[in-house]
Amino acid sequence: MQQFLYEHYLGLKALHIIAMVAWMAGMFYLPRLYVYHVKAAKGGELSETLKVMERRLLRIIINPAMIVTWLCGGLMIWANPSIMQEGWIHVKLTALLLMQIVHAMLARHRKQFLKDANAHSERYYRIINEVPTVLLVIIVIMVVVRPF
Repeated sequence: MQQFLYEHYLGLKALHIIAMVAWMAGMFYLPRLYVYHVKAAKGGELSETLKVMERRLLRIIINPAMIVTWLCGGLMIWANPSIMQEGWIHVKLTALLLMQIVHAMLARHRKQFLKDANAHSERYYRIINEVPTVLLVIIVIMVVVRPF
């Protein structure tokens, strides 16, 4: 199996990048929807529309893209385990773990909005909106530059 994965490494890498782009697009957009949701009247038409948009974004785009990203990344490590000897991969995986925590936070916030129980401000979501960007910059620099 490892040999098969190694022979198809570039295909795995391409799928990994495509899934990551979809995951990050959703991670950038979901907190922006929350900024608008904070301003919407609870139970109003806009609030109810945003609930549907947030659910679909998370369940149809963000979650599947995250799963494919992790799966392809894990298969690439299985195909080439020597990569774990390099320092940059550990920084990347740490940033990826932090991205996963942000993802989980955003999913939890969606459930709060669903119950009209959001406890955070517009400013909070504007700040949270920047976290995936910072983490993505770290991840891309680690993969492309491989500083150590």
